[in-house]
Amino acid sequence: MMKTSFPETVNILAKQIAEARIDHRAFETLLRPCEMSRCKATCCYDGVHISEEEAEHIRGVVRDGLVGLAGLLDADGVIVKTDKGQKTATRLAEAGELAEDFPEHFPKTRCVFLDREGYCGLQKKAMSENLDPWLHKPLTCWMHPLVLVPAGKWEERPVLTIVNAENDPQKSGDYAGYASCTHCGRGDAAGEPAWQVLEAELKQLGEICGRDIYRELSADEVDWFD
Repeated sequence: MMKTSFPETVNILAKQIAEARIDHRAFETLLRPCEMSRCKATCCYDGVHISEEEAEHIRGVVRDGLVGLAGLLDADGVIVKTDKGQKTATRLAEAGELAEDFPEHFPKTRCVFLDREGYCGLQKKAMSENLDPWLHKPLTCWMHPLVLVPAGKWEERPVLTIVNAENDPQKSGDYAGYASCTHCGRGDAAGEPAWQVLEAELKQLGEICGRDIYRELSADEVDWFD
């Protein structure tokens, strides 16, 4: 198993992945790879909900020194409490920071770890130290747009999938959804099958969770009814 900064959080995730149904049909959805010039980190507009383990690690990374991040005051200020737990803090977006087609239902905010070009300071720090680019990033961040629907929400088993505008689990009232509304999470006729576009994410997820998800999705024959 690869090195991770969040062993306790990964252990919880691994147990869910072990019993999850892989939504093969959804992974045939055509997606385009992440293009920062096009999306400008739209998926990071609201920060991300994190575990206590992730929060403590991130505070430590900030204390260790992050250069050039807008809106960072101190290690405690980068994490905020919410009614769902805790998440990375946000700041108001400045002129030119948002994508031209930024979803109207998304608040015009940015995760405090984004620089003015939309790149993640946590990832930049890891790369500057010649470490795995995702070593310091919360699991949900680098997994995006993979969605793990918990057991009981859709089915008795957890479901690993790519969501769409109709089944996006974040869709509610006037909020049209989250993953299905981001550039790398919404279907695009000019794209390629999601399992190919998200090869790195699927292989990383499989490595830390002990299940070869990418091999399952790239198999020549698939049992659609597993």
